Amino acid sequence: MTSRGAVIGVLMLLLAACGAGGATPENTAPRPGGTGDWRLVLRDDFDGSRLDTGRWATCYDWNEDGCTISSNNELEWYQPGQVTVDGGKLTLTAQRRDVRASDGKVYPWVSGMISTGRDDWYAEPRHTFTYGYFEAAIRIPPQGGMAPEFWMMPASRYTPPEIDIMEFLGNTRRVSMFVHWLNDEGEERKQRGIYTADGFPDGYHVFALLWEKDKLVWFVDGVERFRVTEPERIPHVPMEVIINLAVGLPYTPHPDTDLARMYVDWVRVWQR
Repeated sequence: MTSRGAVIGVLMLLLAACGAGGATPENTAPRPGGTGDWRLVLRDDFDGSRLDTGRWATCYDWNEDGCTISSNNELEWYQPGQVTVDGGKLTLTAQRRDVRASDGKVYPWVSGMISTGRDDWYAEPRHTFTYGYFEAAIRIPPQGGMAPEFWMMPASRYTPPEIDIMEFLGNTRRVSMFVHWLNDEGEERKQRGIYTADGFPDGYHVFALLWEKDKLVWFVDGVERFRVTEPERIPHVPMEVIINLAVGLPYTPHPDTDLARMYVDWVRVWQR
């Protein structure tokens, strides 16, 4: 863990111990590293000078010289040059720059993302996970109109199900936490949790999810903020981990905004 990550870990433990922010032993984040039945299956501290492409792809599974999610009407086209590693952190940079994409459209922004998935539709995913404890220390950009996200998509490449560990949808104060599923009639459904606070762009915050067979529990800085236990809503399929900086979802950035950066200090995945 980097020195920044170590400080965050200590602060989380102090927060839980002191009961700050409404934390109690029942609603604080588990400590997988301190128990024998958890094992660390993915760890990246971003300590080098380049992205570890053995762990991470820089597009979705439908990569064709870049990618986006066109059904969301997002403004960005993801490109690997917008992903950098330096100084013990990963940086995803969104820039206002027109790019003609392989889908024939012109996108007004380029941005960066990482995924444990494939390099293209026909390859195998790098890493997939069914259940576990997922956490990342992330500093979001201060600009409005951005959508920094930390989420999970099925290895089948089709959603739902989907788990959104963290989304800031166009704002910098409100964390959205979602689970998406199909009901018995095959209709798409979703449930949302919200946690609002100031100061997210000012430093790193730890966003985490405990995914087990009978529950989904979301944590922000070590404190539980959302829980889902209804059986039909819990996914039971292998998933890829994704961190991305979308643009214009759902709000367009201010015309004076030309640049935004999202930083990731570390990522961890634990499994029993």
